[in-house]
Amino acid sequence: MKRINNSVIALSLFIGIANANAQEKRTLTLDEAVQLGIQNSKNLKIDAAKIEEATADLLEAKNRQLPELKVSGSYMYLPMKPNVDIKLPGVSPGAGGPEIHQVLYGSANLSVPIYSGGRIKYGIQSAKYLVEASKLSTENDKIAIAYNVAQAYNNLFKANQSIKVFEENLAASQKRDETFLKMENNGLIARNDRLKANLQTSNIELQLLEAKNNYNIANINMDLLLGLPETTELEIDENYIEEGSEVKPVDFYVNEAKENRKDLQALVQQRKAAELGTKAAKAENLPSIAFTGGYVAADIPKFLTVYNAVNVGVGISYNLSNIWKENSSLKQSQAREKQLAATDELLNDNIKLEVNREYQNTDYSKKRIAVFEKSAEQANENYRITKNKYDNGLATMTELLDADAAQIAANVGVINAKADAALAYRKLLQTTGTLTIK
Repeated sequence: MKRINNSVIALSLFIGIANANAQEKRTLTLDEAVQLGIQNSKNLKIDAAKIEEATADLLEAKNRQLPELKVSGSYMYLPMKPNVDIKLPGVSPGAGGPEIHQVLYGSANLSVPIYSGGRIKYGIQSAKYLVEASKLSTENDKIAIAYNVAQAYNNLFKANQSIKVFEENLAASQKRDETFLKMENNGLIARNDRLKANLQTSNIELQLLEAKNNYNIANINMDLLLGLPETTELEIDENYIEEGSEVKPVDFYVNEAKENRKDLQALVQQRKAAELGTKAAKAENLPSIAFTGGYVAADIPKFLTVYNAVNVGVGISYNLSNIWKENSSLKQSQAREKQLAATDELLNDNIKLEVNREYQNTDYSKKRIAVFEKSAEQANENYRITKNKYDNGLATMTELLDADAAQIAANVGVINAKADAALAYRKLLQTTGTLTIK
């Protein structure tokens, strides 16, 4: 029985050590986290595929201006003797023809576009604009990802700092409980007061558990966002909340957004492509002209042989049904132009709203720091005074514990306010399209 118990203990220790080793620790700055987030983003992989698709469309448009060369050939076996009636001078109708059992035929046709009403040219330029629009959309998504990583990084920072504050206060509260227990045993305080202090300790323990739970969730979320193993424990740079600069007037950020927003620039490229699409649709009503050339060879044994039948010329193609059919492609393209114009107006309005909103949030967040710092100073001083009064019998246990709880909340509030201000400034930069991706 002892051997079994010893084996179980050894196995438990081995599993515990293995788990401890399996959990990798990694220190990351915010810039490093952003880079990892961009490298492992599933959305950017989709964007890359969209760029490839747009590039393929451009290649297809360019191919339309290249010559078309088609070669065909066929061999036919005739199991039955065909009836051949040669209507040539000097040949009587119904005269017996040669025995024909096989036919060989081959041809080559070349077509080089000369004029297509501009459809090819407009198609190529339109496809170029759409490739550029896809690339700009990708840049816009990168900025969004950079902010999402910063947001996750911020949540991890706040949870980690809250744990430190609660652990520090829990240690102090547990030490106070030990002191109060001795005082109760010596008849210096009532049991009820000692139990109030114990209840305060339990509340701090619950807050600590909640903070650790939030940290674990934030850590897993960060791991998934960065493409790291879920067991990776991240240690963050605590100095990142000091980043930022003085906030400039709101007009500065509105102008920055107009110049740097990638989604706005992508929409400009899409509008250019739509304009060319309208021109290409109008060109549908124009004829197409192409240089043509061909080569034909045929061999019907015992009857006919043709070689070097070369032909060259100019071909004109025009769809006469355009005379009575309405150009639906033109109407669709014009509707697309109107849609994109309205989208442009809406996007500009939304950008102004976003920039102004985040500017106000940034200003508000910075002001909150000063208020929370003042509250923390007041709460710490209030606790010091209340503790002094309590030690001199001038304050109740309830007043002391209330002052302690207020002190904890105020100190946590300062940390959260600073973190929220740093994040709010990054959100403002995101709305202007100037969030730095190093």
